[in-house]
Amino acid sequence: MPAYAAATFMLEAITGVLLLALYNVQRAPALLILALGYLFSALLLPGWVLTFPGVFTAFGLGENLQVTASIAALRRIGFALFLLGYAVSPMRASMLPAGATIRRAVLGLVTVVAAAMWLIVAAPEILPVFMQDERVATPLWRLVPYTAMALYLVTIVTLFRGRRVALDLWICLVAFSLAIELALLSYLAEAVRLSLGWWTGRICALLATGVVTLVMLSDTIMLHTRLARSVAAEQRARQNRLTAMEALSASIAHEINQPLASMITNADAGLRWLARTEPRLDRAKAALEGIVADGHRANKIVLGIRTMFLKGAQERVPVEMGGLIRQAAELISAEARLAGVTVELALDPGRAMVIGNPVQLLQVTANLIENGLDALRAVEDRQRILSLDLRRGAEGDIELLIADTGIGLTPGLEERIFEPFFSGKPGGMGMGLMFCRTVVEAHGGRLWATPKRPRGAAFHVALPGAEPSIGEAGTAP
Repeated sequence: MPAYAAATFMLEAITGVLLLALYNVQRAPALLILALGYLFSALLLPGWVLTFPGVFTAFGLGENLQVTASIAALRRIGFALFLLGYAVSPMRASMLPAGATIRRAVLGLVTVVAAAMWLIVAAPEILPVFMQDERVATPLWRLVPYTAMALYLVTIVTLFRGRRVALDLWICLVAFSLAIELALLSYLAEAVRLSLGWWTGRICALLATGVVTLVMLSDTIMLHTRLARSVAAEQRARQNRLTAMEALSASIAHEINQPLASMITNADAGLRWLARTEPRLDRAKAALEGIVADGHRANKIVLGIRTMFLKGAQERVPVEMGGLIRQAAELISAEARLAGVTVELALDPGRAMVIGNPVQLLQVTANLIENGLDALRAVEDRQRILSLDLRRGAEGDIELLIADTGIGLTPGLEERIFEPFFSGKPGGMGMGLMFCRTVVEAHGGRLWATPKRPRGAAFHVALPGAEPSIGEAGTAP
């Protein structure tokens, strides 16, 4: 009997605690009532086994036959009422704070159980006569299983009609198992304690309690697993957002650096022209015009980067690539002269047209040309040549080749140079080529790098060609 009571107590107490944990998450009143029902049954078990006749007689316990039976009757009918309360209570979340509600409910339950146990033990003379002797019950006892089985039946019908959550089906199984236990105790055992039918009913109830405990453990584990996955997914999403923000910030800083550097150069030149004994106002005016042009260029770069990150907001117009390449070459012409670089243009005589965003495509071309200039600055033993070659591909693509005679590519890094934050230049941010490939691929094209023989590197841009319109081609039907 102590072993059976201890096992049942542990199972019911664990189930009650797990249900309270589940209520703390979902805050459904039905879960709180079910948890209190299991705790109610568990709290009555110590008093039931301590007063069971013949178990702890050496300690002077179990002398009154009606005490154990009254505790058992209270436990049977009370638990059945709690199950019915679970069936009729709402499963939607309550607005009450979970922690405070749990504390008040558990404290109230302990108080009620303690008061009931004190009343049963302290006033045995008022207890109903449920037992004839230590093993045989009186006819009055039959009211207890009848009442409990009727409550279980109402609970099962209510849960089957509602079918709110998966837990309802398991509670139906528990109610059905407890009804079988009562039938075994009352009919197979003929209300005789410690008989084969009596123990069969007890084992049946123990298994039913164990099933719910296992179900609650499984639900709790699954809940925490889903929670852990959700937290991990949120952390990955947050990291991706941070990486995207870093990439966007670095892209803006990288692209805006070129017009800002040109503005500073023009401003210094203008100051020098004005500081001469005979100021060259024409040259100072040209420098100021260069500053204005670079300011507009910087503004277009910011707008181009912004539209690149806004789906559906990208402007697409026919772009003549030959004119765009000449414009990009003009932007770096002064810098190329200072670096001693010869820029060679080999453009297709026809009008090579693509559909795209002119600001973004201009920035891509300027970036690739700027990379070629950076590679040529370290060259001392050969001529510094940067070639821009535009031709039509075999499949109608417009192909741009930007080649230099510089230091070349490190073997094996032809693809890594397009990764974010990877740079082969000292102090480089590693965002320029990533930005270029992103823009080219957004236009349906490809960008890749190859070594140039015998020395140098070549960057290839392939974009889908577009037939020029009648007005652009200058022909009539």
